[in-house]
Amino acid sequence: MSVRSLAAVPEDGPAVRIESRVVHGYRRVFRVAGSGPPLLLIHGIGDSSATWRTVIPQLARHHLVIAPDLLGHGSSAKPRADYSVAAYANGMRDLLGVLDIDRVTLVGHSLGGGVAMQFAYQFPERTERMVLVSSGGAGKHVSPLLRAASLPGAQALLASLRLPGARLAVHTAVAVLGRLDAGIRVDAPDITRVVESLPDATSRAAFIRTLRAVVDWRGQVVTMLDRAYLVRALPTLLIWGALDTVVPLGHAYQAHAAMPGSQLEVFDGAGHFPFHTDPARFLETVERFLASTEPSQWGVDDWRDLLRAGRPAAVRTPESRGYQDELREASERSAT
Repeated sequence: MSVRSLAAVPEDGPAVRIESRVVHGYRRVFRVAGSGPPLLLIHGIGDSSATWRTVIPQLARHHLVIAPDLLGHGSSAKPRADYSVAAYANGMRDLLGVLDIDRVTLVGHSLGGGVAMQFAYQFPERTERMVLVSSGGAGKHVSPLLRAASLPGAQALLASLRLPGARLAVHTAVAVLGRLDAGIRVDAPDITRVVESLPDATSRAAFIRTLRAVVDWRGQVVTMLDRAYLVRALPTLLIWGALDTVVPLGHAYQAHAAMPGSQLEVFDGAGHFPFHTDPARFLETVERFLASTEPSQWGVDDWRDLLRAGRPAAVRTPESRGYQDELREASERSAT
């Protein structure tokens, strides 16, 4: 199913409101709908809460859904600030505090998956479950386009995309690459949408700062693999597109092997945005996971025991080839 063909996804859920709060002097915009156990949806880099618009109404039938525009993204403020994964996790905690929400189930896409994992690590007592969608932080490799965008001069290049004729050039380039790679072809509408969502210098600067906090010319510089064993008491679902060229499918298997008790769902025919390519299956998968798992009940003693036990010996499987190498690099690429 294409994001442009959503007949199988009912739209009769609760109305979605766009609200804002000022936190630490900065405006934070978010979508909110429904009532019940809270779900926090965290988007990826260069994106906004609008990316979840096709799935929020259905999820909100049984949950209170909050989908923020991360700082530096969408309609939220774009200050010269800390755009690290840890800072974003703190920002999510503070927004939830303002909204008087103590505990949530996290759903994070791409960069948002890294933020979700960091939130669960920093605030385990506030985390009930976790859904990671094509998540960052599970391997070094990432799209060459993102690596290139982290290089000096990238901001000027992004600015040039606002020049007359540049939009047509971007669409043409994506179309050509799509003929060579099925994953790019599937994600072409989202790739061009994200590029075109950087309308001014402030937005582009925030995008570059965020990207450089997690990616350099060699690939991802943040990992969750060294602490992934801590989710053994946290219900965790991994969702990945088989054709993902931004964060390759191999990362899904590495994360699954590193996370005791995690569930993995691979969407054939989907790229980096499986909830756009097949929103009906995404909703069914997430709702089944929520219904079949109990919220984690972290305690101080439980957390202390996990830390003292430490990381268990890694499981070697054909799917997780390279996992040991990623763990050896973990101390150099730690999120905090």
